[in-house]
Amino acid sequence: MPPFVFNTASSVVFEPGASRKLADLLANRLGPRPLFVTDPGLRRLGLCDPAIASLSDAGYETTIFDAVEADPSRATLDAAVAAGRSAGATGVIGFGGGSSLDVAKLAALLLGSDEDLDAAWGVAQAKGPRLPLVLAPTTAGTGSEVTPVSIITVGDEEKRGVSSPIILPDLAILDPELTLGLPADITAATGVDAMVHAIEAYASKNANNNPLSQMLAREALRLLGANIERAVFEGSDLETRSAMLLGSMLAGQAFANSPVAAVHALAYPIGGTFHVPHGLSNALVLPHVLRFNAPEAAHLYAAIAADAFPHLDREEGAQARCASFIEELAALSSKLGLATRLRDVSIGEDDLPKMASDAMKQQRLLVNNPREVAEADALAIYRAAW
Repeated sequence: MPPFVFNTASSVVFEPGASRKLADLLANRLGPRPLFVTDPGLRRLGLCDPAIASLSDAGYETTIFDAVEADPSRATLDAAVAAGRSAGATGVIGFGGGSSLDVAKLAALLLGSDEDLDAAWGVAQAKGPRLPLVLAPTTAGTGSEVTPVSIITVGDEEKRGVSSPIILPDLAILDPELTLGLPADITAATGVDAMVHAIEAYASKNANNNPLSQMLAREALRLLGANIERAVFEGSDLETRSAMLLGSMLAGQAFANSPVAAVHALAYPIGGTFHVPHGLSNALVLPHVLRFNAPEAAHLYAAIAADAFPHLDREEGAQARCASFIEELAALSSKLGLATRLRDVSIGEDDLPKMASDAMKQQRLLVNNPREVAEADALAIYRAAW
């Protein structure tokens, strides 16, 4: 067995209602002046209020930064850091979807070290130290609460990432009650996103692909595949929401150590240029990337097919099971009400060549793909998805 490294959050708490007793769970991890990073939508909905009230009642001097947008920009990150510096922040709480958690991770890094962000982009470049960090997701999709990755939009379109164990949190709080109010379209897109994390982690060509990540990826697919439709169409069921949130976290642990590949690389230009939500961007290219990969990865996809779709255990032969797995994933997006073609999200055929060129910038992801992807291949995949 080859050597590997497995990193994850120092501590995980899974409990319905956990966010209402946030101060108790912190156990003095963050110091007296936490920076609370979230988005304006969650503030309007009041979803943050119980957590903030818990902090206030316990005597914390909390600074709230609630300006995080989807696909957060560097300007937003800079503003969060400025708010933390002005308040003398002693720790950071990320509360929300993947965007808020990503901003919180890098805010903790930059506030704790004055590190040059331009020197931290890429894999294992961040040096730290960071401020103490607690993350609480409100969607079941990104798994960001247990990953060492933060993605920021730089300039108008380009996405850059920091990947380093330094930005793993001290505590991840999983409260499935926070996901009960998620709209069906967000539930669907983030759920498929989590499935993509598990699939790409399992099949990753990265040298650190390991038995722990593969085990977690398979369990994630079992939870997600069994619950995603019910979560979308009967979203008030707490057990279903709990299974989705746990599945998302397990998939996050898997890809945090066995990194994702071409699905994500090709999704980034869709989100960065056309502002399509990340989960939907992944869903749009997922079956087409898997078909491209199948000549090299059919045995891998066949191995996990029945985890997500148990009836596929009746399929005989790796090629047939792989093909059925891909068709089931394509059908799932349609069944969940997601757009299934690039043209459905206002991407023109003339846009595809630039998207292919932009996708080639994501070499940190493409090197993990089971099959090498050239620019012409990326363009062909986009055309198939269009």
